[in-house]
Amino acid sequence: MNIGIVGTGYVGLVQGVILSEFGMNVTCIDINEEKIGLLNQGILPIYEPGLKEILDKNVKSKRLKFTTSIDDTIQNSHVIFISVGTPPKEDGSADLTYVLEVARMIAENMNGYKVIVNKSTVPVGTGKLVNNLIKDILNKRNVDFDYDIVSNPEFLREGKAVKDCLTPDRIVIGTSSEKARNIMKNVYDVLYINQTPFVFTNIETAEMIKYASNAFLAVKISYINEMALLAEKVGANIQEIAAAMGMDGRISPKFLHAGPGFGGSCFPKDTKAITKIARDNGEQMMVIEAAIKANEKQKNKMVEKIRYAMNEKGDLTGKTIGVLGLSFKPETDDMRDAPSIDIINGLVSYGAKIQAYCPEGMKEAEWRLEHINSSIKYMNNEYEAAKEADAIVIITEWHQFRGMDVSKIISNMKDSFVFDLRNVFFRKQDKVNKLKYFGVGV
Repeated sequence: MNIGIVGTGYVGLVQGVILSEFGMNVTCIDINEEKIGLLNQGILPIYEPGLKEILDKNVKSKRLKFTTSIDDTIQNSHVIFISVGTPPKEDGSADLTYVLEVARMIAENMNGYKVIVNKSTVPVGTGKLVNNLIKDILNKRNVDFDYDIVSNPEFLREGKAVKDCLTPDRIVIGTSSEKARNIMKNVYDVLYINQTPFVFTNIETAEMIKYASNAFLAVKISYINEMALLAEKVGANIQEIAAAMGMDGRISPKFLHAGPGFGGSCFPKDTKAITKIARDNGEQMMVIEAAIKANEKQKNKMVEKIRYAMNEKGDLTGKTIGVLGLSFKPETDDMRDAPSIDIINGLVSYGAKIQAYCPEGMKEAEWRLEHINSSIKYMNNEYEAAKEADAIVIITEWHQFRGMDVSKIISNMKDSFVFDLRNVFFRKQDKVNKLKYFGVGV
């Protein structure tokens, strides 16, 4: 089966590579000639563990290719995935400009039956918008090709996307067409044979499943973070609280890890989008709105924790702070809405100088934090970040930070403040006892 993937961002690229691994003939399309040129050289524009090996294997086997020629790809593909960005507008709603532009190009180049799959995260009703747009353009072309619209939301975790594609928790397919349903079973035949759960539903339900899932996880993170703030005040231990809560089968231990707040390409955007969808339909998502506010509060609280621990007046003038971890989570270079951005901006606003290190996030940080260039230096490793620093702040729990030589860190530092915003070291008392240590909720 010939598959066309329009968009080589995070979702489209990973999806295309994995579908080629499943035996499909996949062509990934993007208007960015530089990106396509790099991909054709085997150079990935993103950091994702395990992806390059699978890409190289399937390019070599000629099941996977990259092009800027959307016309030919649409005409030669049986199934076309729309995998472009839906960035948030100022009001929080998803911008569908790119999705609708791809739909227009599909309609203008359609030459027979196609299954058009929306992989982008879109609000409820987008399937109808795409369908109406394609229908109008086909009418103007005076042609009557058959086609089906499918909603097939992604549930990829950055840093674990390859695993999530190869062994997903479920595959959601929203369509009213039995023909399209059977074709999508064939696309995911490897997973179907392996008895991966498939959820078949209508388009609107599939569109909402993605938002509902991400919003729930964001609520869970904000919940445990607020509990962590209270635990600090009353002398309780949030890690033990979370562990006990997670033993309850109704709750589960996942996403019960206190920290500096959530970030990334999905949770901040999707929570705002679903609250906007609700308002547009006369409802208010009070729980989700509270989670959004709690997340902003959590990042501010981290700045306050650092400020007042280091100076009773909260003034950080003349202080040098080493920041470890800039990406929003480990095993990715993605800094979209990363807590590190707000925390670093906050520390600098109170006079601090920053020495930052992240295994993969520094290239993106250089332009996202360009406005404070004079207050931030990028270092080669965690030990350089600690050199002559008054404090270390661990924002992202990369594995290499767990194994740091604390004695070497301390010997490099001017003072021994460590703000462990992921509780990486809390259980290692031999390390903690050597530090002016501050965790989250412990």
